[in-house]
Amino acid sequence: MSAVIDPRGIGTLRSSPFLPPLSAARVFQVVANRGSFRLAGEELLITQSAVSHHIKQLESALGTPLFRRKSKSIELTEAGTMFLATVDEAFTVLSEGTARVRSRSGQTSLRVSLLPSFAANWLVNRLGSFLKSYPAIELELDPTLRIVDVGRGEADIAIRFGDFGGSKQSCVHLANEDLSPVLSPALYGDGSQFQSALDLLNQEILQAKSGLEWQLWSEAAGFPLERAKQTRLTDYNIVLQAALDGQGVAMGRGLLVREHIRAGRLVRPLSASLSSQKAAYWAAFDPLSKKLEAIEAFVAWLKNEMTLSAQRTSGPIF
Repeated sequence: MSAVIDPRGIGTLRSSPFLPPLSAARVFQVVANRGSFRLAGEELLITQSAVSHHIKQLESALGTPLFRRKSKSIELTEAGTMFLATVDEAFTVLSEGTARVRSRSGQTSLRVSLLPSFAANWLVNRLGSFLKSYPAIELELDPTLRIVDVGRGEADIAIRFGDFGGSKQSCVHLANEDLSPVLSPALYGDGSQFQSALDLLNQEILQAKSGLEWQLWSEAAGFPLERAKQTRLTDYNIVLQAALDGQGVAMGRGLLVREHIRAGRLVRPLSASLSSQKAAYWAAFDPLSKKLEAIEAFVAWLKNEMTLSAQRTSGPIF
């Protein structure tokens, strides 16, 4: 039986020889569902190497491989398939039991599905303010690129970016983004060599998978996007990192790049920006949810905080 060191130095906690490491089991569940170590890392907001470490730890504890590693993919072994069913059932029981205990104590837990980029670059460092104002509401953040159905209970709230005004789900408009190109001063200096949108034509254009922001901005700025060299990346977090590394020009979402601009890690070479409800943040939820009071409190707080942030990041509009 192994011992785990208590980080506070109070003592040691012995692990059970019959139970797997809980955090590693959660990582395994996400990897199995996403079919990728990289995508699992994006969803869990940890590095791919950390995901690999958790899986190796779990396989060591179980004494058997859980995945077959191929050149460009992974698949569950027979043992992995069997263990996934056990993990899914165990986490469902744990989640339901936790909800019952919280309901007795007056606590309400909200599962919030949101994009990893929004979680990391805007929401996380503001959560303290909400939790201080609403101590009876506990938030469980689920950063993911997957589409979720709040009507089927896959999340209590889903925060998404784009044009959801016509969505069949009940949606509340939170805030429009302020779109303007951004680039690294390490490669481009202060960006003063770019006098107009056309000056970006010879640069590498970094886009998220949907390409929504560049499409909308290009139409407004008269920029011939189809003539530019483009790189499409899975998630806006990766787009942002590529821009920070000087690999090209990204379309900055004002709310998410504000701190990078303030710290001098990114610059806006052009002053004009675009605000559009087609490139906005929305909150979807079930209006018949038993947690509606808590949901509405969080959504109202989000809308107020994002409105204030948007006012601080907006510039001249096309």
